[in-house]
Amino acid sequence: MTTTDGLTSILDWVQTGLDDPAISPADLAARAHLSRFHFDRLVAAATGEPPGALRRRLLLERAAHRLTTGDRTILDIAVEAGYGSHEAFTRAFLRSYGATPTAVRRHPPLTFRELELPCPSGVHFQPPGGLRLPAAHQETPMNVLQHLVDHHVETLTAIIDRAARLDEETLDRPVTVSVETIDDRPTLRSLINAMVTQEEHWLSALRGGAWPDESDRSIGGLAARHAVAGRDYRAFVAQTLAAGTLADTFVDTTCTPPTTHTLGGIVGHVITFAAVRRTLAIGALHTAGVTDLGAGDPRPYLDARAG
Repeated sequence: MTTTDGLTSILDWVQTGLDDPAISPADLAARAHLSRFHFDRLVAAATGEPPGALRRRLLLERAAHRLTTGDRTILDIAVEAGYGSHEAFTRAFLRSYGATPTAVRRHPPLTFRELELPCPSGVHFQPPGGLRLPAAHQETPMNVLQHLVDHHVETLTAIIDRAARLDEETLDRPVTVSVETIDDRPTLRSLINAMVTQEEHWLSALRGGAWPDESDRSIGGLAARHAVAGRDYRAFVAQTLAAGTLADTFVDTTCTPPTTHTLGGIVGHVITFAAVRRTLAIGALHTAGVTDLGAGDPRPYLDARAG
């Protein structure tokens, strides 16, 4: 039961009890059709934690997520986590996080992962209501860069393959820029908003939140939104690269239905689609007479930082 499949089975049993904090380890063992002794032994061997400690930690992580993403009262969250009073919950939370529930609610971290408590197994609460196993391998920045290059080469191969099905006239016809697969009838304002919202969206998804408020599309509003979202998104990428967690997964609760992504996948996603929108935006600026950004080529920027 120390394999990934065995760990998954054990966590399925544990997860069934998260919505019933009053359930006992003996009840969980019975659901798994095991004696209490064997259940405790298997859980401890697979996760490095006794079942009771594992559930308490996961319930606290879930409570921390609910504190930072919802408007339920702290008492309601405490009861959902299995505590009989606000005071008991606050003591347990303070002991685990070094901060009170009120303080965490007022000053939420950059991403929910910063609220994950230390544990030997790497198993954590996964918003909106599941559990996350540690990644099977570590993904380095060089791996992600190579994957992006591979994606480009393979996509170009596919484009050439499809182009071979077309006649000569179609192949040589002047191209009108088509963005049907990205944005619908883009304007310079909508392109800027889409890039800012992209930063906000993934940060919200990483926090287990909802789709961001993109109602302020004035240039001043876009600048203010980007000042925060750009800073936080850059910090998220830096933290992810430093921790080597590009292969870790999370559930994007802003999608219907919720979808699982890797951290490296969303970095590649943002780079790719932002590059298209940046190119279109710079072209729109050029048409409007603003030409100091050139073509938006990242090469000079990268060259300067490699020196």
